[in-house]
Amino acid sequence: MPPSRTPRARAPARPRRIRLENDQRRAQLLELAKRAFSDRAYDDVSIDALAKVAGISKGLLYHYFPTKRDLYIAGLRAIADELVEAITRVPGSLAPVERVRTSVDAYLDHIQRHSRAFVSLMRGGIGSDPEVAAVVEGVRTRLFDKFLVGSPIATLLAGDARFETAVRGWIGFVEASSIDWCANPRLTQIELRELMVQVLMGILSVFVPTMNPAAPAV
Repeated sequence: MPPSRTPRARAPARPRRIRLENDQRRAQLLELAKRAFSDRAYDDVSIDALAKVAGISKGLLYHYFPTKRDLYIAGLRAIADELVEAITRVPGSLAPVERVRTSVDAYLDHIQRHSRAFVSLMRGGIGSDPEVAAVVEGVRTRLFDKFLVGSPIATLLAGDARFETAVRGWIGFVEASSIDWCANPRLTQIELRELMVQVLMGILSVFVPTMNPAAPAV
């Protein structure tokens, strides 16, 4: 009687590759990149690992994003667009002060849900890379526009370099206090929102004396 053969252990199944359209694949890679670069330092993110999670070869990933830096910057741009889009959805029919308050609320809502991505965006991750700096500066410029767009105050003071400088300084305050809030949330969202609004109202009262810096909270 021939000796019985020990059954061979089956090799682990390879991850099944799912074929996606180009736009879908690019969107998938961007989502993976946003999570990876938000959770880990730039140097700690592995392209091999990202490709494995996506179920594609590293070569195919490089077809969409030729370098790791390209993928990183594309991820930052996507995070920036989502942040600005959160403010863009605020109704334009609101009174100026309420528009700012609602915009700040939308901004903080988004940051609270995506705090790691926000900190990754505003702090960058690969030193003084000019493209990364351009993405971050673009966010600041768009926030400046979105917070005040359509406001009669902004129209009244258009072209006033002092006003623009002061409001850009406020954007810097919003950015720094938001990063601090993500790391150490000593204030509630409402408290931080009101602080941001009151600081802006104080700035505006310098240029428009009739502006009430103690606008009531809602």
